[in-house]
Amino acid sequence: MTQIVSIQNIADHVGETVTIQGWLYAKTGKGKLQFLQVRDGSGTMQAVLFKPNLSEEVFEAGKRLTQESALIVSGVVKQNERAPGVPGGYELDTTDLRVVQIAEEYPITPKDHGVEFLMENRHLWIRSRLQWAVLRVRATVMRACRDWLDHNGYLEMSTPILTPAAGEGTSTLFEVDYFGEKIYLAQTGQLYNEANIYSFGKVYCFGPTFRAEKSKTRRHMTEFWMLEPETAYCDLEGLMAMEEEFLSYVVQRCLEERAHELKVLERDTTMLEKVKPPFPRLSYDEAVARLEQIRAETDDPDLKALLAVEWGQDFGSPHETELTKQFDQPIFVYGFPSVCKAFYMEPWPGRPEVCKSVDLLAPEGYGEITGGSERISDPELLLRRIHEENLPEEAFKWYLDLRRYGSVPHSGFGLGVERTVAWICGIHHVRETNPFPRTLGRVYP
Repeated sequence: MTQIVSIQNIADHVGETVTIQGWLYAKTGKGKLQFLQVRDGSGTMQAVLFKPNLSEEVFEAGKRLTQESALIVSGVVKQNERAPGVPGGYELDTTDLRVVQIAEEYPITPKDHGVEFLMENRHLWIRSRLQWAVLRVRATVMRACRDWLDHNGYLEMSTPILTPAAGEGTSTLFEVDYFGEKIYLAQTGQLYNEANIYSFGKVYCFGPTFRAEKSKTRRHMTEFWMLEPETAYCDLEGLMAMEEEFLSYVVQRCLEERAHELKVLERDTTMLEKVKPPFPRLSYDEAVARLEQIRAETDDPDLKALLAVEWGQDFGSPHETELTKQFDQPIFVYGFPSVCKAFYMEPWPGRPEVCKSVDLLAPEGYGEITGGSERISDPELLLRRIHEENLPEEAFKWYLDLRRYGSVPHSGFGLGVERTVAWICGIHHVRETNPFPRTLGRVYP
């Protein structure tokens, strides 16, 4: 029996007879030659069927294969730089072929399909070469996030999906009937992580979060994955220093480990290679001034209208895009008005209308990928902010307790996995960065 190997390791088996278990991605050939593009989940490679070297039964079995048929193919691994698929160019000189199942007529063909059709068939679309590449980058992003945090003293903690109160805005909550009581799907695990730091110092949670935003933009989903580190004895300056080290590590890991996938996606990695500390920093006030200057200098009336912003407003996609165009790295924008940020953010000394908040904006039009802040550590101030936001004090009793028993300055941020992956992959819409995305109006499949 020949050795079963994965395609991603095929370069280690040149000259050996091996077996690949997979599916037919595509097929070409005529006469005495057939070229099968076989994928096994780890990669795609070419298997060559040469009729004189095979039994009639095996060669005919290859001819009967349809797109996405399941097969087990054996052969000698040979290097051929012109062979498609595996980096370096390798192919299988087939000696045997076993058909596991002949697939029915496959609905996703090489021709163009509309987005709605592809989303309706997402369970099949993820088999395509581009989607395969995006989701492998996603896996590396998630693993790299954990690796950096684990090796820098952070402990992963699980936080609840079902919560009694809002972490962000109350208008974007999904309500759940919990045995007759109204509760919500979590918008964030942050508040619980603030409890965890008093036991462990440096923690993070990583899981799905939910926002009932009626938004159809390319940056929004109703369910998405978020990484949330939280650090005791950390101010805003320390938070930004940590973020730039962390994000640089994640991006460089992707460049190193997923070079083939990024090539499949035709991603120009020039800007990604520049993601190294330090990152440029702009205060909110400076950012508003820059936007006003861009408006004054442009002759485009549509851009003038899009960039209109009054002090106190949060930035939208057009503002973030124009700001990042001025830099070739991610940038920090810090010190936002308190009115446009969450209730738990520490006020700026001497400027109570401003809070110690920071957004990290990715270049190339991808906008905010992390949002964070130094948290309020004074119990009386936190209670006042809860009242100002008309939040139920009873639901936050435990959260206020954290400030009553050994309160310290602490900071944290949330990173949206889908937005980060979209940026690294250079793709337009976040829906392609999640295996089964949940967006406004779509919960199937």
